[in-house]
Amino acid sequence: MTEESKGQPGSIFSADLTVHHAKGVRDFYKEEIGWQHSDFQMGEYADYMMNTPDGKPVAGICHQVGVNAGLPQLWIVYFAVADLKQSLEMCRNHGGIVHRQPEGAITSGSYAIIEYPAGAFCGISQI
Repeated sequence: MTEESKGQPGSIFSADLTVHHAKGVRDFYKEEIGWQHSDFQMGEYADYMMNTPDGKPVAGICHQVGVNAGLPQLWIVYFAVADLKQSLEMCRNHGGIVHRQPEGAITSGSYAIIEYPAGAFCGISQI
């Protein structure tokens, strides 16, 4: 993915993995891929922002608790969309399920987790 494509509708710009044993999975990917990590505070605990060795964020590894309790244990990619509200409406109209609504007013960076009719999950985020 090029830097130019990150802000374009339809581009993939990140991925999250939500699991029960986030610390062990974090350490696995640090060894396997060479990622570093920084903590991402979630209130009483921290999820992990996974970064390239030069510090660029590339993915998240999240604990399967709280707002993430119902998410499947698999990598969820995030796609950029121009209009999150419209994308969520289209998802529902086509038989998809919205598993996580955006929090508060929808602005740039707001996101949702959806499942489309074939059963696959993805994240969508307004650019």
